[in-house]
Amino acid sequence: MEAQTILSTVFGTVVLGFLVADLGFFNKKSHKIEFKPALYQSVFWVVISIIFGILIFFFIDQQTAIEFFSAYVTEKMLSVDNLFVIMLIFSFFNLEEKYHHKVLFWGILGAIVFRAIFIIAGVYTIEQFHWVLYVFGAVLFYTGIKLLWQKKEEQIDFKKNKVIKFAHKIFPFTNTHHGGKFFFWENGKFYFTSLFMIVLVVEATDIIFAVDSIPAVLSISQNLFVVFTSNIFAIMGLRAMFFLLENILHRFHHLQKGLAVILLFIGLKMLSGLVGFHISSLVSFGVIIFALCSSIALSFIFPKKI
Repeated sequence: MEAQTILSTVFGTVVLGFLVADLGFFNKKSHKIEFKPALYQSVFWVVISIIFGILIFFFIDQQTAIEFFSAYVTEKMLSVDNLFVIMLIFSFFNLEEKYHHKVLFWGILGAIVFRAIFIIAGVYTIEQFHWVLYVFGAVLFYTGIKLLWQKKEEQIDFKKNKVIKFAHKIFPFTNTHHGGKFFFWENGKFYFTSLFMIVLVVEATDIIFAVDSIPAVLSISQNLFVVFTSNIFAIMGLRAMFFLLENILHRFHHLQKGLAVILLFIGLKMLSGLVGFHISSLVSFGVIIFALCSSIALSFIFPKKI
């Protein structure tokens, strides 16, 4: 059996096993996730991701491992930025803390499905039409410029959210969580709860973020194995990171600028192919790590004025 097939099996076993254990054993009942469990889970997913990258290095090759780590860090940064929007969603809907985990669990499960669809479609499209990479490059470069000047508060307006308006038109909703259920029967009628609406909004938000993150990762590698595993490992740790960082996330106010630099760099890297210029994966990894570390450091050196 090939090394990539074996590692794919290991990946699938770890992810599926954790999802089953999480919902079926650790979090059967809705409750607030405390700091320590969130810390342990965050460390677990980072360590597992690093170990997986090391296994790729030893059993496949160095180039694939570098691409995996580059894609993982890029997706992780984009995921952290996504946490800020999720916090706004929970705040807008006044969601009780004990339901945060349930919404994030099903939101991430849906994200895995949609990411798989987008990644497969993206890889296939690039294989058939290589010039699409240049389109992705232009989109990422434009997004990077927007992020440099855009304030986080301007990124989303839930009062005008089309998903909420459309869902209310086609589904019967109540304004309560109804004990943490997504739907229920009452007086012979079927209703969806506000908890289900929140999951829909979180899912729609992730799809919007995927429009940036998937092309960004595809610019690093078109290897389906690398793109999918790095993407899923990054978002699997997203839920635990939310509970870990929800009280201090606002301090990383320069992270968006770091993301902008990464997207600008990746966009230029993709467009550089038009003039026959090649940037190695090792250089790309260095730029990504530098942007991440610099944005975090600057956030603490120059704290946001309250």
